[in-house]
Amino acid sequence: MFTFSYATLAVVLYFFMLVFIGVYAMKTSTSDNSEYLLGGRKVSAKVTALSAGASDMSGWMLMGLPGAAFVSGLDSIWLAIGLVFGAYVNYKLVAPKLRVFTELADNALTIPEFFSKRFAKENAKIRLVSSLIIILFFTLYTASGLVAGGKLFESAFQLSYYWGVVATVSIVTIYTVMGGFLAVSVSDFVQGIIMLIALVAVPVVAYLGLPTDIVFDFSGTVEQFDWSAVQWISVVSLLSWGLGYFGQPHIIVRFMAINSHKNLPTAKNIGLSWMTISIIGAVFTGIVGAKFMQSTHHALDDPETIFIFLSQVLFHPFIAGWFLAAILAAIMSTISSQLLVSSSSLVEDVYKHYASKRPSEEQLLKVSRGCVLVVAIVASIIAFDANSSVLSLVSNAWAGFGAAFGPLVLLSLWWKKLTHSGALAGVIAGALTVLFWISVPVFADGSALSSQFYALMPGFIVSTLTTILVSRATTAPAHPAINHFEETHDLVYASSNSK
Repeated sequence: MFTFSYATLAVVLYFFMLVFIGVYAMKTSTSDNSEYLLGGRKVSAKVTALSAGASDMSGWMLMGLPGAAFVSGLDSIWLAIGLVFGAYVNYKLVAPKLRVFTELADNALTIPEFFSKRFAKENAKIRLVSSLIIILFFTLYTASGLVAGGKLFESAFQLSYYWGVVATVSIVTIYTVMGGFLAVSVSDFVQGIIMLIALVAVPVVAYLGLPTDIVFDFSGTVEQFDWSAVQWISVVSLLSWGLGYFGQPHIIVRFMAINSHKNLPTAKNIGLSWMTISIIGAVFTGIVGAKFMQSTHHALDDPETIFIFLSQVLFHPFIAGWFLAAILAAIMSTISSQLLVSSSSLVEDVYKHYASKRPSEEQLLKVSRGCVLVVAIVASIIAFDANSSVLSLVSNAWAGFGAAFGPLVLLSLWWKKLTHSGALAGVIAGALTVLFWISVPVFADGSALSSQFYALMPGFIVSTLTTILVSRATTAPAHPAINHFEETHDLVYASSNSK
């Protein structure tokens, strides 16, 4: 059985590795706010790929998704398919153009700044509104990671859930405050490797540990996967998760930071390979885990802890300790990205433009670090609700970003007639649709529309239609960067997709 000392040793070693990365990044890439928030646009393809993947998947990859597969079996595969396809399209449609345009548009460092400069307005209303949406939904998103951390420490270390939340936020805040974007990206690269190994090893060893006469009929705790019984509304709802990729600031900011748009095809191949293997491993961890629990007559109070349980039961204590560190890695990779994006939005899009006098680079750097701490504290307070579901919190934040920003990002890059008024109306409409969909009780039992269909697709559709209709009724601006971008991008885009 798993022992506390081995788990503690593994996590402590992992913690010191992250601190080392933070110190290294602080000395090499935090000379100004541009380096602190975007790594100076010098990040390699492999680090970009695994950083985007690890920051995307977070604790839900090792807890939320296995827990969903534990309960619903192969029905959860539709969610996995939607995510992989969405990530592929994101690399094809968004990554190359966004990397080129954000540099041409006066070196935009944040997504709200990109929106503002896209419409030739330094302090456009879209910049402030999108910043507020980022702060709102990222606070929820960060809280989901802290919930996963609290559950991990409670289940694996017999530590209070609340102290688990504190431990998680403390560790991730230290190296994020120290090293900024480079520390987050490099740590994500290491964390992605650890996650991949864990998500292959755990389901394989669990499957080999099952009795030879076990038949996977998916009965009992796992619903039978039967084509005749598939509810297509549910399938479409799960597939629609893929739409969210176009509007996730913590993912698409990786495209902005890569050292060259020409390296994006390499990043795409690495990232999609990692993602496909990891998601398959997560789904089968839940499916095989459910059958393992049936065959061994074990009980599990929380399905989202099935990965933790299998790690403890099936592996040598020291290996189990490193697999628990993999969960911590998944959790912290996303939290650190979210803290940094929230901080960048607060500083670059709010403080910098609404301060009484223009702050110096040194002041911006200090405020950026301070904002990381502020967002971490607020998210921790939300995460103190021990009954929160990791997947539920993630799904709400994912839908919010996908509906508010997804259509705008695509139209900003691909539609010349987009206007500032259309963008502003679309962002607000998408965000409000998601908030209504997930929070307003419309059914007799008090449940919201999200209990029947995921909020992302309705919000995405409303946002897209609103943006197009309002844009057609208003006048689009002209910006030198837009013209230059349109003239040169055919060659740039062709070269970045020729590999």
